[in-house]
Amino acid sequence: MHSHLLPGIDDGAPDLAESLTLIRALLDLGFAELYTTPHVMSDLYPNSRDTILRKRDELLEAVAESGLEVRLDAAAEYYIDTAFTDRLIREPLLTLPGNRVLVEQSMMQPYPNLDQVLFDLQMKGYQPVLAHPERYAFYRHAEQILELADRGIELQVNLLSLSGYYGTAARKMAKALIEAGVVSFVGTDLHHIRHAKALAECLKEPMFVRAAAQAANPTLSTSG
Repeated sequence: MHSHLLPGIDDGAPDLAESLTLIRALLDLGFAELYTTPHVMSDLYPNSRDTILRKRDELLEAVAESGLEVRLDAAAEYYIDTAFTDRLIREPLLTLPGNRVLVEQSMMQPYPNLDQVLFDLQMKGYQPVLAHPERYAFYRHAEQILELADRGIELQVNLLSLSGYYGTAARKMAKALIEAGVVSFVGTDLHHIRHAKALAECLKEPMFVRAAAQAANPTLSTSG
């Protein structure tokens, strides 16, 4: 439920050939249903609903022509900043099943109005899902993340965090969130083939089994 497979739209797959390579890699790992979520960042990746859906349709056509058996759809990974708050007012957001909206924030510093933005999302009928909260360990303690979960914010941990791919602090935070029972989803956050190769090793981690069991959800399967 978190991947970057659309061609040439962010820092994920640069072209259709690579998109198909990444999808094949995920199929080899046992995934069957993928929700790809390109970045929407006002400065780096100014994607819109229309550009994302056009790229999704382009990829779906290529998948069909390649004979790959996979269920694929697209949403977005929205970067929380002032541009996002404007977007929330003026247009419908791309969602995962259950009217879920995947959001992220800076890895280096907290967004000052995060609580208000998440509340505004909820008031508009969206279910916020915070992407890779363990990667904010640089400035947030586990207790602060747990407070978000208590407010109804769903949490999505990256599988690669469980193997230490993003460093010791992220792995420690991921473990703490899993042990606290607040992880709603796990995702690949797949950007390139190196991620796919690392995932093959990560899936052997005992902690993954616990995370996947905890994140099992009838309305949105644990997926790419």
